[in-house]
Amino acid sequence: MLLRILAIITPVLLIVLVGYLYARRHKPDLAAMNTLTIELLAPLLVFSGLTSRDFDLLANRWLLLGGALVVFGSGGLAWLVARWRRWDVRTFVPPMMFGNTANMGLPLAVLAFGPAALPPAVALFVMTNMLHFTVGTRMVNPGASLGAMLRSPMILASLAGIACNLAGMHLPEWLSLPIKLLGEAAIPLMLFALGARMLDISLAGWRVGIVGAALGPLAGLAVAWLAAQLLPLQGMAVSQLYVYAALPPAVMNFMIAERYQQEPDKVASIVLLGNVASLLFVPLGLALALA
Repeated sequence: MLLRILAIITPVLLIVLVGYLYARRHKPDLAAMNTLTIELLAPLLVFSGLTSRDFDLLANRWLLLGGALVVFGSGGLAWLVARWRRWDVRTFVPPMMFGNTANMGLPLAVLAFGPAALPPAVALFVMTNMLHFTVGTRMVNPGASLGAMLRSPMILASLAGIACNLAGMHLPEWLSLPIKLLGEAAIPLMLFALGARMLDISLAGWRVGIVGAALGPLAGLAVAWLAAQLLPLQGMAVSQLYVYAALPPAVMNFMIAERYQQEPDKVASIVLLGNVASLLFVPLGLALALA
């Protein structure tokens, strides 16, 4: 079991490490690559996963509901801790709700369960992403424009993919294959960018970071266990829910906090320490998933 878990997580961490070491030595400008990933490759990945002939959105409705329960359940527990510790809810709660479903969640799902796990993992990513760019952003900045975010390529690709899936529409292979290949290129690029971004994250506010690094996955796994008891989930769906719940905070939490100047140093600490702590908690989630 331990060797299998290490075989799953090691490639992910190695690509992150390569990104960190490369950025530390060369300090590249990642703006163009990140723009390409966010505005083209990642939306194509989402659209490809949702329109795959092997993926039925309605058949995964309970998994998506379980994922939503993990998001809001973790947020509720984090809100209680933030109120108890007298931390700003807008700083502490969003990173506890929105995990790294893109950079780490997608490759982990494929490595752990095979290519068949990618479309459900993409669906979880889409659900999380849509909640993050709407509910999550409004939590950080109540005055944020939802209209502009709903017009982003990621949201538009998600809506188009959902519409095609529900309508039973499938693209011809000559078109779906290049979309799939371009979309899958987003996975290593996102991992590389995650490692490179670690150079920009400080340890200011390390106390809140330590609490967040532990609370996020533990709360997520607790809610995932409860969801697995209450919902009609079976087999791979339960396993994917555990992996989803154990993911560390998404780097996007830091980017949104920085954009709206919502204590970005503290959010950065939560993200950085959460990703370091994933060395412990992601194997825990995988152990539960593979048990």
